[in-house]
Amino acid sequence: MGNYLVTGAAGFIGSALARQLLGAGHAVTTIDNLSTGIEAHIPEGCHKLIGNTFDSAVLQKLNSERFDAIYHIAGQSGGIISFEDPIYDLNSNAASTLLLLDYARKTGCPRFIYASSMSVYGDENPCPITEQSSLKPKSFYAVGKMASENYMRIYTKFGIKCTALRFNNVYGPGQNLDNMRQGMVSIFVAQAIRNHAIHVLGPKERFRDFVYIEDVVRALLLSEKGQEPEPFNVYNVATNIKTTVEELINEIQKNLPSPVPVRYEGSTPGDQFGIYCSYEHIKECLHWKPAVSLREGICQMMQWATQNEARAQTLVINPTE
Repeated sequence: MGNYLVTGAAGFIGSALARQLLGAGHAVTTIDNLSTGIEAHIPEGCHKLIGNTFDSAVLQKLNSERFDAIYHIAGQSGGIISFEDPIYDLNSNAASTLLLLDYARKTGCPRFIYASSMSVYGDENPCPITEQSSLKPKSFYAVGKMASENYMRIYTKFGIKCTALRFNNVYGPGQNLDNMRQGMVSIFVAQAIRNHAIHVLGPKERFRDFVYIEDVVRALLLSEKGQEPEPFNVYNVATNIKTTVEELINEIQKNLPSPVPVRYEGSTPGDQFGIYCSYEHIKECLHWKPAVSLREGICQMMQWATQNEARAQTLVINPTE
C-alpha cells in the first residue's frame, strides 16, 4: 500500500481525497491550519499535523518521511480574500508549494500533484479554454497559483514528476456552508436554506464551469498513476459546459420546497466574468471525463445540505444528542 501526504484534509477537496486513499488501504498524513477547514472533517485514520504548510517548523515534524506522492490541496482558496491579505495569500498558495517541493526533493518523493485553478486564465481568452490559452490572472490568488505551477516546472529537474490540475468551480456534499466568501455553489445553497433568499454579487449573466467533487477526486487519483512522458503536466478539470449564475440558481430552486427571492447587487474585486474549459487534454492523457451532470450534482448537494442543516438544528434543540 502507498504512503501519501494530502495537505488540507480538513477542507472540502482534501478530506474527500484523503477518505478515498484511506479507504483503499493507503497511509495518509495531512497538514492543515484549520483556517477554513474543520478538524472533525479529517478522516479517521489520517495522521494529522495542525499548522501552516508554509511553516518550515511544521514540515520538520514530518521527520523526513518519504511519501509516494504529495497532494498539495491546502491553500487560501478565494480570489476575494486574496485582496484583503496578499502576503498571507502568497505564503499560503506559493511559498507553501516551494517548501513542499523542496521537501519532496530532499526525501526522494517521486510525484507532486497540485490543486491549481482556472483563475490563472483571467478573462481575455475565448471559451472553451484549453491548457494552451494565455495566462492573465486578475487576483493575487491566481498569481499565486500560476507561480506554484512554475515552481513545479523547475523542480522536475530534480526528478519529481509534477502535475497541476486547474480546477474549475468544484461543488458537492461536504462543502463548507459556513464560509460565505468562497465557493459559489455553497454560498448560494447556504443562503437559500438558511436565509430563504439569495444575494448575488454580480450580474446573472456571469458564467462558470461547475465540476462535481467525485469527479475531481477521480482526476486527482488518476494524476498520480499517469504515465505521460513529460515530467510536468497541466490539465483542466472541467465539464466544457457554460452555466450562467441564473441557470445555477434555477437548478438550486428546483430542489427547494418553494422558490426563494434572488437579488443581484454589488460586485467582487478580481472576479472573472465568465469561463468554461475544455477537458480534452486530460481525457486524452488520463482517460478522465466528468461523470456527474450539474442537475444530478446539485440534487445530491441539496439533499446533503438539507439533511445537514436539519441535523444541526436538532443538536441545538437537544444538545445531549
